[in-house]
Amino acid sequence: MPAYEIEVCVDSLEQALAAEKQGATRLELCSRLDLDGLTPDQGFIQAALAQLNIPIHVMIRPRAGDFTYTPSEIAQMEADILFCKNNGVPGVVFGALNPQAELDLPLITHLANLAKPMNVVIHKAIDQTANPLEEFKKLVALGVVDFVLTSGGYPTAAAGLSILKDMINAAKGNPRVIVAGKVTQANVADLHQKIQSLDYHGRLIVGSLD
Repeated sequence: MPAYEIEVCVDSLEQALAAEKQGATRLELCSRLDLDGLTPDQGFIQAALAQLNIPIHVMIRPRAGDFTYTPSEIAQMEADILFCKNNGVPGVVFGALNPQAELDLPLITHLANLAKPMNVVIHKAIDQTANPLEEFKKLVALGVVDFVLTSGGYPTAAAGLSILKDMINAAKGNPRVIVAGKVTQANVADLHQKIQSLDYHGRLIVGSLD
């Protein structure tokens, strides 16, 4: 077993089963990966829970586009989180920004408290803020987030290397940094040698799922 978790994002049960077979240790369940991932349908979540032997985290994102949500969209996120919670999902993945393009800490806190005791993962919305490292430190201070999925504010983990290392140092293991951004089977070992995270995430991190 590697010294880190290998998380694959998938948007079908076939992909999920293939990823597990190829060595994934955790999955992020989505729909519409072509839109960077939306909330999957309930049938997919239930089938994954029944057929997989590795943990799943479920994307909670009601639509594509920005991460500033309306009251009706927030209500949908709440309902999706409660569905996951009531069905024994290990974790949920979400993020929210305010109109100033900072993390929406009150909403994140509310949704995180609703989700507990599930794992709470804040996704790459943090990479769309002006200063991802400072925003990350705010999440550390909140104390309700278990993981943050990030490329350090850059298009790739390789480009965001120094910020990712600073995040890991700032967190001291809580929350854990899930390194993302063009992480593949070909580069994950090299990235791990440089970053020393406990978690790496990608679509091709165990090879092709087709």
